[in-house]
Amino acid sequence: MSERTDRVGGLNATGFLRVLAVDDEPPALDELAYHLRADPRVARLHTAGDATEALRVLRDGDVDVVFLDIRMPGLDGMELARVLRRFARPPAIVFVTAYDDGAVDAFDLGATDYVRKPVRAERLAESLRRVIGSRVVPSHPAAMARAEEDPTIPIELAGTTRMLPRSAVRWVEAQGDYARLHTADGSHLVRVSLATLAERWADAGFVRIHRSYLVQLKLIAELRLVNSGYVVVIDGAELPVSRRHTRELKDKLVRAAKQDWNR
Repeated sequence: MSERTDRVGGLNATGFLRVLAVDDEPPALDELAYHLRADPRVARLHTAGDATEALRVLRDGDVDVVFLDIRMPGLDGMELARVLRRFARPPAIVFVTAYDDGAVDAFDLGATDYVRKPVRAERLAESLRRVIGSRVVPSHPAAMARAEEDPTIPIELAGTTRMLPRSAVRWVEAQGDYARLHTADGSHLVRVSLATLAERWADAGFVRIHRSYLVQLKLIAELRLVNSGYVVVIDGAELPVSRRHTRELKDKLVRAAKQDWNR
């Protein structure tokens, strides 16, 4: 384990951060540590080669943010993040990984950022900016509730990760092992199955209308009978409703209308 102590303190008055970097591959950990040490916002840097060592560091002192690999032997990064969430004062989590298939799980866990390897100095600098922004803003209960109600989804655009709020998604289309998220101004492909999103987003008002489509119920403008069956209309787009989902969808639309009428 290494530690940088040339500047004192953490996020407190100075805005400098106490950082823990965790990766089981020494070359990857060395590269990550090199870039973090070079950033003037990092006051203190610890490194760990696995989750056990990381927990030992966290036991011995406060850390503001953990830069965490996902695929590690023993307790992996996702499992360690779940442990950290139970801390009385949990550190921010930034996942650093060579894979993109954990992005949705990462942000379900409340991760501040998701960085793809090989790491770049400017990309880590952006992560640190996000961490500082998330830590210095007062944790007002209403603001925290809104963040939990409207989580963000990481979208890769030409090498840049854009944080898309779930509320911006109008409907979702299955494309093999991927899902295409349709918004008012375009669409974005993410590596997660439609079935997974249907399960996770059910409480947010998303309903399955077809094996290939998941829609935001409140945005349905019409349910229309056509020659081939029913379609729903969202933002002018007609999306098919399968026979097995038609009855359930009608019931949900009627219940939603009654709730709006009684408000």
